[in-house]
Amino acid sequence: MGHWELLARLMVGTIFGAIIGYERQFHGRPAGLRTHLLVALASTTFMIVSTHFVYFQHYGKEDLVAIDTSRIAASVVTGVGFLGGGAILRTGVNVQGLTTAAGLWLVAAIGLSAGGGMYAISAAATAIGVAALTVLRRFERKEDDVVRRRIMVTLDDAAPPLSTLFDALRTKGIMVAPAEYEKHVDEGRVQVTFNARLPKNASDDIIAAIETHPGVRHIRMDLPE
Repeated sequence: MGHWELLARLMVGTIFGAIIGYERQFHGRPAGLRTHLLVALASTTFMIVSTHFVYFQHYGKEDLVAIDTSRIAASVVTGVGFLGGGAILRTGVNVQGLTTAAGLWLVAAIGLSAGGGMYAISAAATAIGVAALTVLRRFERKEDDVVRRRIMVTLDDAAPPLSTLFDALRTKGIMVAPAEYEKHVDEGRVQVTFNARLPKNASDDIIAAIETHPGVRHIRMDLPE
């Protein structure tokens, strides 16, 4: 196989990976055009090396050489998993970057198929990947306008029942996780801890909804663990 065919495989894998990367960059994801392009370029190169390096070693006809062309490709699949893991971020109970990590895995597969000369498979995988990232996102339920907080409230004997406090929060559009609260009784005071889902910029609302009730001594709001 000539060098031009190998270069064509390299370009096809790089271009298809760049298409996926452009979509990710367009939506402001941490791994964008250059990252996806480089992953596709690298995986295509690894595949070309894996399948053709033996022809460039100038072995003689009588040399006994055993080549496993799948080993380098298998290492790419494993190695790109570590790269995808770096794109996943966890903030409290929120996990971000899973789709970007899956996209990096996809462009690695696109590069491997392009490096193997399977242009139709590379094109089909790219088209399906772009469709999944653009069209299907419209059917995915997003909670970009909702945040989660861990609320700790200290009450005394004059405080109303917890159900009254939770009902007041619900009227503000704040949802309390059912049956996820704790009580600690200490010197006549009760400390209640629970998780809540609230709209962005509604921190003042949740404090106002609680402090208007009698018996509320202290309120603390943190990110959930």
